[in-house]
Amino acid sequence: MASYSKKELFESVPVSEALKAMAVPTIISQLINLVYNMVDAFFIGRTGSSYMMAATTVTLTLTLLNVAFSNLFGVGGGSLVARLMGKKKDDEARAAASFSFCGAILLALSYSLLIGCFMTPVLRFLGASDMTIGFAREYTVFVIVIGSLPAMLSLTLAHLLRNTGYSSQASFGLSFGGVLNMILDPLFMFVLLPKGSEVKGAAIATLLSNVCSCIYLLRAFHTASGRAPLSMSPKEAGLITAANRKAIFTVGIPSAILTGLFDLANICVNILSAAHSDLVLAAMGIVMKVERIPNAVNIGICQGMLPIVAYNYSSGNHRRMKETANTARTWGIIVSLCSIVLLEIFAPQVTRVFLSVSKGGAQEAKIVLDYAAMFLRIRCLASIFQLLNYHASFCMQAMGNGRATMLHALVRELVFYIPCMFLLDRLFRETGLASALVVGEALGACFATFLLRRVMGRNSGANPAG
Repeated sequence: MASYSKKELFESVPVSEALKAMAVPTIISQLINLVYNMVDAFFIGRTGSSYMMAATTVTLTLTLLNVAFSNLFGVGGGSLVARLMGKKKDDEARAAASFSFCGAILLALSYSLLIGCFMTPVLRFLGASDMTIGFAREYTVFVIVIGSLPAMLSLTLAHLLRNTGYSSQASFGLSFGGVLNMILDPLFMFVLLPKGSEVKGAAIATLLSNVCSCIYLLRAFHTASGRAPLSMSPKEAGLITAANRKAIFTVGIPSAILTGLFDLANICVNILSAAHSDLVLAAMGIVMKVERIPNAVNIGICQGMLPIVAYNYSSGNHRRMKETANTARTWGIIVSLCSIVLLEIFAPQVTRVFLSVSKGGAQEAKIVLDYAAMFLRIRCLASIFQLLNYHASFCMQAMGNGRATMLHALVRELVFYIPCMFLLDRLFRETGLASALVVGEALGACFATFLLRRVMGRNSGANPAG
């Protein structure tokens, strides 16, 4: 891949090349980190314990909240920095980056403290049973109570680096942690800790990996700050203008809420699945990990798109902004269609990777895998609709339109998906619960397309879907 300056990448390089340069490292990072998040489930599955698998499904919700909170300052601050760069306001961009960095630290510490104080009732609410609560506590202590700071800060730093054109450094930092976790997981789970401590071993490995990733990203951020409008100085954070502080929250809060509502939907899925049985919960946990593969690629495409759209929106080059949005959407649709075909064909083989039927509890494991294959074949159909929802949301964030982003998030989850989940579960039980994702995301995509047409037309005179 050719080497371009940051200015060329945002302003003059052909859109397909610019998007490739920004998106490919992000996609690789997303996939490696997805594998890293799935590695815990994979190795825990080698134990054959459906209850350990169910426990990691419960704690996934708390892990996703790290992502939601990192979006507050990562997406909010990152998109603002890109827009300020487009306006050639580097001093303001530097203050915004520093404010986002310091804000992420305070938010991470607050979240760790809150979960540490109320861990047991929170896990019970999320669906932990008497059989899974002990495993869930072990994982939460290391990954959330101790580990939220490095995890959340890493994601925030990666967003800020990516939005100033340092996509490769951001992606390498996150990928480095993912690769390290793949190495440390079996070491802690099966070598260093005694049998029965596999969940604790996975949690310690995840914590150490996040710490190492955070250290690398801090160094990369410090190095990039010599050439880009980035800063970690609390003094510079205090120089941010009221308007820019408001701009961070205007985009960051809806982005955090969007991820938080996605997390809320997962909580509802867990509660409804657990109401059927721990085995249904374990099956749904496997499926929610597998279906994240095409989602990770599509989110990587959209994250690569965001800084280019934001920069050209602010600089007034609406034609390039529209072309970038259209190209990203086309790439995402192709990814979704391919993933649907593959998962429909290979659903049993894919789900079998996550749970052994040759260890203790083999009969229970077979029931889990039967459920998982059925759920996956249904839920994978939502992939193309999820892409359209991601694309619309990232485009609106890039333009700084927090109101539209918030409206989309609320309607998508609270009006469409979650009500569909309860209704279809009531009518068709487990099958209905799995089908709710397809129905909810399809309705959300129709609303997102309508909303994005209006926002783009009003803000730029360009129609991204046209």
